[in-house]
Amino acid sequence: MNFQVLQQVSNLIQVLSFLIPMSYYQEDFFREYLKMMANMVILNLLICISLAFWIVSMTASTYYGTLRPISPWRWLFSVLVPLIIATQGFKKKSLDHSGALGGLVVGFILTVANYSFFSSLFVFFVTSSKLTKWKKDIKKQIDSEYKEGGQRNWVQVFCNGGVPTELALLYMIENGPGEIPIDFSKEYTASWMCLSLLGALACSAGDTWASEIGSVMSKSKPRLITTWEQVPVGTNGAVTLVGLISSLLGGMTVGIAYFITQLLFVSDLEISAPQWPIIVFGAAAGLLGSIVDSYLGATMQYSGFDQTIGMVVNHQTKDSKHISGKPILDNNAVNLFSSVIIALVLPGMSWFFWPRG
Repeated sequence: MNFQVLQQVSNLIQVLSFLIPMSYYQEDFFREYLKMMANMVILNLLICISLAFWIVSMTASTYYGTLRPISPWRWLFSVLVPLIIATQGFKKKSLDHSGALGGLVVGFILTVANYSFFSSLFVFFVTSSKLTKWKKDIKKQIDSEYKEGGQRNWVQVFCNGGVPTELALLYMIENGPGEIPIDFSKEYTASWMCLSLLGALACSAGDTWASEIGSVMSKSKPRLITTWEQVPVGTNGAVTLVGLISSLLGGMTVGIAYFITQLLFVSDLEISAPQWPIIVFGAAAGLLGSIVDSYLGATMQYSGFDQTIGMVVNHQTKDSKHISGKPILDNNAVNLFSSVIIALVLPGMSWFFWPRG
């Protein structure tokens, strides 16, 4: 009798040991399956939205006779290329799942609007992702919020790409999809929108280059932009000469990408205003954007030195000593406000100096 009971218990244990791993396996399988299905549904929705853009564009151009329709090749390029870039960014951990989906939407809208918008966004994303991973071992020692691979989520994508996306939509409403020379004497509103979008991207690039290069390459201690006092590395609103030069180069790189695309795709450049000031504009947007970002960070973003971990933190802790700023904005909000300010102010200032065609 006892032998039979032991045998039954043994059989039950074997059955349970077989079923439990299967349940875990099935749970993982269904989780991956649901994630795959969600990606397919979102991708289909994006394709439907992009098709709707195309249909609306064709209808509007037929009805009004003034707007340029979206060509099938432009539509296809605008879907496939951002999809490939977002997928690669996700695989290389430059974007998380939400960031990749947000980047796909931003990339599609900017690409379908103007190839110069796409090239500027592409250069900003690639250079920023590379620089975020550059010298990561040093950055882990000075940045309390450093993430492996510098993964950007949808909030960061929105704060850096939200303003350009809105401007690209307004550009398509005003001018239709396609590339135009920046010439205030002939296309004032559209030229203003193009420079505003370029300024927002150059501002974001300049801030990223300044943060990622200046924090590890500067041999002198950073200084707070409001008081010019020396502060620890990683303090919000702190600047260095290396960082400021890097911000100028970052914005200039985005401007060069825009300028080269203009040379390749704009057909009537010979009767338009010179386009080389685009490079100067990008450099100015990168430098001024970094300065605006630093000022907002120094005044509206908390910085404190945590004695326990030996790093600057962006929120109050029991062991942190206040350095600067008030806990009003976080880093994402500072980036958003900086790009908005540059996008609004700099194109109007450049109008006074821009060559006329």
